[in-house]
Amino acid sequence: MTSAREIKDTLYQQVARVGKALSSPKRLELVELLCQGEMHVEQLATEAGISLKLASAHLKELRLAQLVALRRDGRRVFYSLVDDQVADLWVALRACAENRLLELRSALGEVVSHPHELSPLNGKSLLNQARRGELTVIDVRPANEYAQAHLPYARSMPLAELKQRLDELPPDRPVVAYCRGPFCLLAKDAVTLLAQAGVNATRLEDGVAEWRARGLPLAQ
Repeated sequence: MTSAREIKDTLYQQVARVGKALSSPKRLELVELLCQGEMHVEQLATEAGISLKLASAHLKELRLAQLVALRRDGRRVFYSLVDDQVADLWVALRACAENRLLELRSALGEVVSHPHELSPLNGKSLLNQARRGELTVIDVRPANEYAQAHLPYARSMPLAELKQRLDELPPDRPVVAYCRGPFCLLAKDAVTLLAQAGVNATRLEDGVAEWRARGLPLAQ
């Protein structure tokens, strides 16, 4: 007969599988990437700056912990989060670390070197102004990520195309740019580029995972 102690040990061991799977910085980055939507393994490796072999090994660990799912399409292998709960876990873990670790806040200070670049708007206020046409929201992630989920009223303007598409922005409206979340630098680079072009631009720290975790709607 299984003792109460053995049952408790088993319960904690199973939860620890998730903690172990998330104990690698690169695996956390892969989870954040997959918060944007399904990606093939080559894209994940490129975005995370690691080899295909190492990306596959990390994804295997995440899959064993039932955090990601695998899909094959011919010779290509695609990965996705098993559900939104995993994305919410990433957002909660990142927020908890930010609240408690001075080193993390210091590193984030390098990203937010100019606080005025951050949009003072968020949530429903941002949605309402975008709906009324009082500002323009741009998604500077790659187009395939925008296609899977994006903020309502946002238009897709990937950073790589932004300089060539400046004339698409209404000249009389401020611009709010967003990307994958607080750790992503795409929106920061976009705001710098827009400012150099004389555009009144700020960036939103939230990405789609943070937006969803706040209970706000997404569009597809």
